[in-house]
Amino acid sequence: MSYQDFIKNLHPLNPQERKQRNSLLKTPVNQIDFEKIKNVADLVESFQGASIQARNVGQCANIFERMLKDKERPTIMLGLAGPLIAAGLRKVIRDMIHHNMVDVVVSTGAILYQDFYAALGGGHYYGSPQADDTRLRELLVNRIYDTYVDDEKFAKYDSLIGQFADSLPSRKYSSREFISLLSKVIDDKNSILVAARKKGVPIFCPALNDSSIGIGLTEHYLLARKQGRQPITIDSIRDNYELTQLVVKSKKTAAFYVAGGVPKNYINDSIVMSYLFNKDTGGHKYAIQMTTDVPHWGGLSGSTLAEAQSWGKVNKQANHSMAFVEPSVSLPLVFGAAFQKKAHKGRSRLSLKWSGDELKELKIKK
Repeated sequence: MSYQDFIKNLHPLNPQERKQRNSLLKTPVNQIDFEKIKNVADLVESFQGASIQARNVGQCANIFERMLKDKERPTIMLGLAGPLIAAGLRKVIRDMIHHNMVDVVVSTGAILYQDFYAALGGGHYYGSPQADDTRLRELLVNRIYDTYVDDEKFAKYDSLIGQFADSLPSRKYSSREFISLLSKVIDDKNSILVAARKKGVPIFCPALNDSSIGIGLTEHYLLARKQGRQPITIDSIRDNYELTQLVVKSKKTAAFYVAGGVPKNYINDSIVMSYLFNKDTGGHKYAIQMTTDVPHWGGLSGSTLAEAQSWGKVNKQANHSMAFVEPSVSLPLVFGAAFQKKAHKGRSRLSLKWSGDELKELKIKK
């Protein structure tokens, strides 16, 4: 008996099962064909018909393109975590802001600080994960996996942030307000902070103290205490209040998560907090994430966007996808595909008017 006959006898299929089987074996996986691929956009589009994480990257790119072209113009909220600037993604993030591809940024403090550090002339240098770290410490060189940074400049710029805080009136600030003010210290065309200020894109950092910016602010706090004056404070609950106003005043929202961490949960929680303004947003209309964290540990960073639907953070009918690919690889592909397709062309900007912690106006510029 042939193996084919053996299988047929072992698992005889009725007509309904045969129809279901034929349906499952209907769509072939596309093979990547570089005779037809001319650019990043072509490559990423070809991923949509491939498998494993290539398909997920392709799906993320497809959803991002739809976010940008959606006639309802959802407010796109970009969550940033991880060593993105050390990885060489500073200008990619800056360009997303500059070209109106995102409307709100929520970031870790480290990313914002390293943008500030780079804007003042600090470099990120080619290094090695096998370096002698004790020797690096003696040379005042800090290591971020395979990237080196200048600890002398870190110390200088930490103190510069403290000195800047000394110049501000002693009161409470949201991270959005403080970061916007800090961005005026620098003027670098490739800076994330500068691009956001010029485009009116708010940047929130709910864990600002967990960074070199926090170190500089702590230096300011200590000096103010010694001199008998009141230091400034960063009010993280005011951040909640401000970001939630952006959500409830937006017709729709969309989430673009690079890695996970606090920014991901913070953006998602702003959807939950919309009840404070007696509004049910229905959750993000679109959501994508690129991360190396995985769902089976149960942590937020790797939790699926489908799981977020159970909380009402992502709409039940939302277009969503996750690519489990490290962002130094996945973000340039997803951004590059949309950029080369000019998916952002004609997308209007948001005009935001703040009065203290009140968002007085959110308008779409025509």
